Parts: sequence; structure tokens; C-alpha cells
Amino acid sequence: MQSYLMAFVIGGMICVIGQLLMDLTPLTPAHVLVLFVVLGGILSGLGLYQPLIDIGGAGATVPLPGFGHSLVAGTIEEVKQNGFIGIFTGGLKGTAAGIMAAIVFGFFMAVLFDPKG
Repeated sequence: MQSYLMAFVIGGMICVIGQLLMDLTPLTPAHVLVLFVVLGGILSGLGLYQPLIDIGGAGATVPLPGFGHSLVAGTIEEVKQNGFIGIFTGGLKGTAAGIMAAIVFGFFMAVLFDPKG
């Protein structure tokens, strides 16, 4: 029960920060999305995002900073295993499942539903 609560709190805080950025600054939703991915990557590279994941679980991995974390964590792991070439392959390996799910579900939604013109 506590893990569900912490996922809700951490994920909710990330969403509130994003909403406040869109409401109180001239940033567009696209700017906030890019900012969150980059911030997740930077925090991951500094070793500060993993403790947030340990506390919040899916509440920290599902929002966009979690995607940035996956990119950086995958790259770091691949560099440790394969050296320089890991810079180019790590991000894709770290995020392949999420990217593939987005493509597959997007395709099915496009086939099943008729968009409004």
C-alpha cells in the first residue's frame, strides 16, 4: 500500500511541476516535455534520479524524466560493457521497449479509431 502511495505522490509532484511551468511561465507544453527529459537525464547522470525511483517506483519511471533516466542509464551501462560504441547503442537499448510500445499502440489506435478532420 505504501508503494502505491509513494508512486502517486512522486508522479503527482512531477505532474504538478509541469502544470505550474505551463501555467506560470511562457513555456509551451513542448518546451516542458523536452525540459523534463533533459532534466531526468542530467539527474540520472549525477546519480540523483535513481534514489527517486527507489522511493517512487512507477511514479518516477513513467513520467518523462524517467525516459531521460532510461536513456542515460542505458548509455552508461553500455559504455561500461562495450566502451566507446556504447555511447551510440546504449540509449536505444535502454528505451527500446518503451519506444516500441508507443509505436505499436499508436498504430493500433490509428487503425481502430477515426480521427476528426
